[in-house]
Amino acid sequence: MMRARILSGGVAAEGPVMALDEPLSFWGAFEPRTGVILDVHHPQRGACVTGHMLVMSETRGSGSAPGAIAEAIRLGAAPAAIILGQPDINLAVGAEVAAALYGRHCVVASVGPEDLMRLRKARHARISPDGEVTLR
Repeated sequence: MMRARILSGGVAAEGPVMALDEPLSFWGAFEPRTGVILDVHHPQRGACVTGHMLVMSETRGSGSAPGAIAEAIRLGAAPAAIILGQPDINLAVGAEVAAALYGRHCVVASVGPEDLMRLRKARHARISPDGEVTLR
């Protein structure tokens, strides 16, 4: 068990873990309607993040990321949760907007380097509203 810092949440989330090999931009490299990674240079291009516990060290930032993640959440194409090594305010803002406007959630959280490595190796994870993470 480990504890994550909740950046946007208020709900529990669980699902299969998808650990990305490289950071992902949610603006332009991700399709909010389908949850598919579009970036031709990303090692996991073509993978669908929908419903997964998405784990990555950091994002490739853009001021437009909040809109893209909020749209994916609205459409039901977002990950169940995004767990990062480095906190990202843009994703947290997008998730909060989706929660406020659409009543739909995607947990955004961060963990330390050792816990991030443990998460990368897990098959399935659950995060509680208070940030408790359990792995399988």
